[in-house]
Amino acid sequence: MLRALVLAGVCIIVVAGCGGGSTTYTAAATAPCLEKNGFTDVTTNPAKVGFIASVAEHGGLYAKSPGGNALTIAFAADEKDAAETEVSYRKHAPPSLRPHMSDVMESKANAVLVWTVSASPQELSAALACLRSG
Repeated sequence: MLRALVLAGVCIIVVAGCGGGSTTYTAAATAPCLEKNGFTDVTTNPAKVGFIASVAEHGGLYAKSPGGNALTIAFAADEKDAAETEVSYRKHAPPSLRPHMSDVMESKANAVLVWTVSASPQELSAALACLRSG
């Protein structure tokens, strides 16, 4: 009985250590996928991605979808920092845009995506599919 409890405890520790963390996406790893999938003007240059994305822990990225919708992605340190990044985007958005931020902003793990206009399902799907860690 004691042996079974010890074995169960070891299994729990091993499982907790494997895959317990969340994925951390980066600008550098994501950019090539966007380019490969038809996005243009893809850059990770801090001077071109906007202030909030330029100071994000894992970089910022700017790109245009094949349909021309501009996308900025801020790659925060983690999900908690991504939530704070969303607050920053809302706070610094022009007053006329603030009520619509939920329409143009989406987060996945540490990545905060902000579009010029609401993304089509295809645009959003393509961008989310290109998020990469590295």
